[in-house]
Amino acid sequence: MQEIIGRERELAQLRRTAHGAGHVLVVTGDPGMGKTTLLDAVAGPGTLRIAGSESEANLAFAGLHRLLAPLLRRAPDRPETARLRCAFGMDRGDGEPDVLRLGLAALELLAEHGGPLVVDDAHWLDRASLDLLAFLARRIGTEPLSLLIGAREDEPLPGMDGLPTLHLEPLGELDANRVLNALPQPPAGARRMRVLAEAGGNPLALVELAAVPQETGPGPLATTERLEKIFAARAQELPERTRELLLELAAADTPDPVHAPGDGWAPAERVGLVRWDGTRFRFRHPLVRSALYHSAPFEQRRRAHLVLADATRAEPDRHAWHLAAAAAGPDEDVAARLEDTAERARRRGGYAAAATALERAAELSPDRADQARRLVLAANSALFTARSGWVEDLAARVVDRTDDPGLLAVAALRAGQALTVSHRHAAAFAQLTRTATDLAHRDPATALDALGTAAVVAYYWAEPGRGDEVIAALPEIDGPHDPVTEAWVRAVADPIGSREDVLPRLPALADADSGPGRAIAVATIAWLLDEAPIALRLFEQAFDRWRVRGPLPEGLGCAHGWALFEAGHWTQARAIAADSVHNGARAELPHVIAGSRTMDAAVLALRGDTARARELAAEALSTVDPSVSRMVAVRARYVLGLVAAADGDHATAYAQLRRAFTADGGFEHYHQSIAALPDLAAAANRLGSGHDAEHVVDSAERRLGGGASPRQRALLQHARAQLATDPEPHYAAALADPRTGRWPFERARALLDQAAWLRRARRISEARAPLAEALDTFRRLGAEPWTARAEAELRASGGAEPAAPAPDVLAGLSPQQQQIIRLAARGLTNREIGDRLYLSPRTVGSHLYRSFPKLGVSTRTQLRDLLG
Repeated sequence: MQEIIGRERELAQLRRTAHGAGHVLVVTGDPGMGKTTLLDAVAGPGTLRIAGSESEANLAFAGLHRLLAPLLRRAPDRPETARLRCAFGMDRGDGEPDVLRLGLAALELLAEHGGPLVVDDAHWLDRASLDLLAFLARRIGTEPLSLLIGAREDEPLPGMDGLPTLHLEPLGELDANRVLNALPQPPAGARRMRVLAEAGGNPLALVELAAVPQETGPGPLATTERLEKIFAARAQELPERTRELLLELAAADTPDPVHAPGDGWAPAERVGLVRWDGTRFRFRHPLVRSALYHSAPFEQRRRAHLVLADATRAEPDRHAWHLAAAAAGPDEDVAARLEDTAERARRRGGYAAAATALERAAELSPDRADQARRLVLAANSALFTARSGWVEDLAARVVDRTDDPGLLAVAALRAGQALTVSHRHAAAFAQLTRTATDLAHRDPATALDALGTAAVVAYYWAEPGRGDEVIAALPEIDGPHDPVTEAWVRAVADPIGSREDVLPRLPALADADSGPGRAIAVATIAWLLDEAPIALRLFEQAFDRWRVRGPLPEGLGCAHGWALFEAGHWTQARAIAADSVHNGARAELPHVIAGSRTMDAAVLALRGDTARARELAAEALSTVDPSVSRMVAVRARYVLGLVAAADGDHATAYAQLRRAFTADGGFEHYHQSIAALPDLAAAANRLGSGHDAEHVVDSAERRLGGGASPRQRALLQHARAQLATDPEPHYAAALADPRTGRWPFERARALLDQAAWLRRARRISEARAPLAEALDTFRRLGAEPWTARAEAELRASGGAEPAAPAPDVLAGLSPQQQQIIRLAARGLTNREIGDRLYLSPRTVGSHLYRSFPKLGVSTRTQLRDLLG
């Protein structure tokens, strides 16, 4: 059966209706939304199924006849069936058919057969059949029948109002990307972005627009020849003026001024090509626009764009794009206008728009040197969209157009940087280190940038020796080095070994007045060195500043999410994970999706949703090659180990956690593996297999040496405590440094394990204080499995259970609503909140309207009091 993507909820509802008795559901949506596909999926053996036919719309009872014909052929002779045969012209009868009696006869016949009835394209049924169908829909409540009806949204069915209805909305961007990924040849780069934008979440439009090779430039994407003929055929019979208006509308961007209501539009409205929404005309289906535009000769399209260019003279960006669409060949004037457009878009944070404009400007440039220069600029902007295929293509085209060493160096760097966010780590590392070596003396700044990105690949990949290779290449690059980039190279490639050298520089780097990109780099360095307060402060400041400029570049946020997770801000970490999954799907980055799913899974595992956590971690592992994406693999194994331990399967827990370390006990990932040490030791303790775990802990201690952070020392001592005959000094060491409170869950785990040991050692009164502290932390974090365990330990110790803290006042809201409430409590207006979260002010207001009653407030002032 055809895979149905993005309609899981709708399909489940249809199946419940189809398999139930006395249920009715009307499925509506625009053409191409998937009504027929969903109905096909639930129409199994024994289903009576018909589809309305436009050619039979004027034949009374034609639809009902096709529905009942299989039953009538074998039905016994009786008055009810005779009445139906007469209505259908199968037998001779006297007088007009009695509609009520016909309906009862049809109901009786169908009830004897039972099962689901499926009627698709009901808007094309004849009126008599529709009346009978409405009659049946209201009377099958006690019959062994179910009725599913598919119809267009814009053509209401007479007599069906008030029936349960399922409206098919456009697919979200994540599901739209899944549809494209399932195609034999998924579109990539800029073309993929245009397909997503123009299809508007319509599944049919996604498939059809992706099936045709496209050119860069304004105007809609081309459709397949089949659809072009279907949609364009209606327009051929319209008056010439109407066709001109339709072509202008097809050539226009949404905000472009197109003729208001008046002469010429009515014929197009009558045949269903356009509709008036109160402010402008719109095509009823995205494929109509594409078909009309591409079925017109170039000269007609050119005239339409020139009309629109003349109408948009006061808007230089739109004016430039319409001139570009009207260009019949290279045109430096238009190319220069597009370059100006790109610069304006870049300053607003519109990197995709900037790259697209520069790519088109390069195509229109008469001079090859200008072509190469503009392609490099396009690659610079495209890099911030994290669409690696697009950047690689732009960089490759530079090589074909110039011998300029400076342009070639930047193109090579951009190609390597684009590979970084993909799963092609070996290729990315080779490209970037080669670029760094080649430019070490000729262009040290570019070489240092290349080495900084190679360090990121080494972090994702964690192939043994790659980080050392990066560190070794640093002195070969001529100085002086940019201090942030040099610190970045050292911290990312070797956070343990570089801590002693980089940590003293961190306050100066953090206090430097720099742009948000450099601030995010310093924040990431701080996170890698376990300097949580600096990291979180800089992340928040940097992202706030970047949002003022426009949307965040995709690919940022992963380190921020893990920093929030480790600091106990789990709801915010989940919100970042959801955004990253969304962005990763849009940019075709399975590695980013997998990493984000492990982040979400880690929160769910600690909060007790083990089934969903296991599912997400398994999905992450199946998305990447664990031997290539070791960072993702280690985090996913950590989650699977937590889940297995929570389910009492300590053998599986140990097996999963052990894979965070190499066979000889070393770190599988030089930064991420250490988080699994206490859980590995706990599972080993339960299994009585402490020898191997001790070997891993000893190896970790040797690797950390004297460069361990307070957090790493605490994790190491916590693991030792669970394996030691006398754990007391190890628990004391794990909890001695008050800075471990920056990682609240890890500290609370150590407190809980210490208290459990104290109780078993009959030092019950000593166990109560650490138990109370641990319980308070677990409750605050919402770590339900550990809360339950701490409560049980406290009861066993005879202590009075501390009163449960007040629940999180925002817990009943969605992550997005929580973000909106927090920003509103800080005094931001709806427009300011919308600018930060990329929502309309109306949407923000709607969320506030729904959230206030849940919080028991009615004003923003009360929000500030509520959240402190």
